[in-house]
Amino acid sequence: MQVLLWDKQTQKKVKRDFGTHFDKNVFKKVNRILSEVRQRGDLALRRYTREFDGIDLPLKRLRVVEGDINRAYEKIQVKFVPMLKQISENVKEYYEKELKASFSVKGKDGIYLAKRYQPLERVGVYIPGGTAPLVSTVYMTVIPAKVAGVKEIVMATPPNRDTGEIDPHMLVVANLLGVNEIYRIGGAQAIGALAFGTRTIQKVDKIVGPGNQYVTEAKRQVYGFVDIDMVAGPSEVAIIADASADPDFVTCDLLAQAEHYGGISYLVTPSKKLIDIVRKRVDGGFIIQVKSLQEACEVVNEIAPEHLEIVTESPESLLNDIKHAGAIFLGPYTPAVIGDYIAGPSHVLPTGGTARYYSPLSASSFIKSSQVISYSKEALLKVKEHVQKLADMEGLVLHRISMEARFVEKREPAPQTKV
Repeated sequence: MQVLLWDKQTQKKVKRDFGTHFDKNVFKKVNRILSEVRQRGDLALRRYTREFDGIDLPLKRLRVVEGDINRAYEKIQVKFVPMLKQISENVKEYYEKELKASFSVKGKDGIYLAKRYQPLERVGVYIPGGTAPLVSTVYMTVIPAKVAGVKEIVMATPPNRDTGEIDPHMLVVANLLGVNEIYRIGGAQAIGALAFGTRTIQKVDKIVGPGNQYVTEAKRQVYGFVDIDMVAGPSEVAIIADASADPDFVTCDLLAQAEHYGGISYLVTPSKKLIDIVRKRVDGGFIIQVKSLQEACEVVNEIAPEHLEIVTESPESLLNDIKHAGAIFLGPYTPAVIGDYIAGPSHVLPTGGTARYYSPLSASSFIKSSQVISYSKEALLKVKEHVQKLADMEGLVLHRISMEARFVEKREPAPQTKV
């Protein structure tokens, strides 16, 4: 690992190099794919599945059907289903306690203000795949959507390069959790199909889930046509550790993150002894040497990592100093991997410094709100003059007339005489 002292030069490097970058070539390639999917629909999906996944998929095989799911159940171990149900309860229980409730406020003179929360109707879940079956990402995205009350959940995942199929465990999980539609399609083309719709795949309202740089860029480009959860790129972990930390624990946790393609690891510590041990064991990533644990918190707030482990003598004492991190793991027996699989909160987290302004995926990610406003005639009369002045100031004459029309005396029509 590269060792850096926390000084002004390193601070500039963190701000310049450790965040999410704009890649012009990726942007152009993704833009071309999205344009073709929008124009040619299913034909573009078939072309890019053949080009990128090496699978010549007939159009009728884009969607997973009931027979595919039945065969998936035959290929998995019997113990898998009860294990999944136990994990699902952990995740479900966490999100059932999280949702906000609608509220209303009654004011004087007949003013009524309220906010109503409603679930999104149709959501697309992208699950990276092809080579490794990310079973955990299925339940970490689908369960919060189900708890929120989403009616239609659509899953897109690339087919295996050798078989052209989706891993049976992923199909079983999706089926048990009530996913409505599953498609053998991945990459930027899948994001385009979910965002714009094709003959086979109906447009969704929001796209969630992690992916590679092409998926991430595609989500960025379709934002506005649909909503997205976040710009989630390669996985990362930062570990704040002091001399009390077990070097074996720290080493294993840094290496675990590097197991993800493009994964990045950071060790932030004042302990020279720990630095000397870890730098010999771990290739890649960065060790940032600080003067104190307080300074370590400053470093982490600049990095704004996806996962943050605090492995110190008193980890809770540093919690209030952490402002920017996707998920925070306290103590030596809370490795980030526990959040990946079973703790409860979703492992779909902001990466590349975006934890400064994005939140983790949650049940509230699938909820939208509407504002409700009601005024009586008496309440409207009290603010009539203010509205008139503001409308005149902005030059919006018809806005003023819309207000004044409520207070114009209406004359009764003259009675008509019969001739």
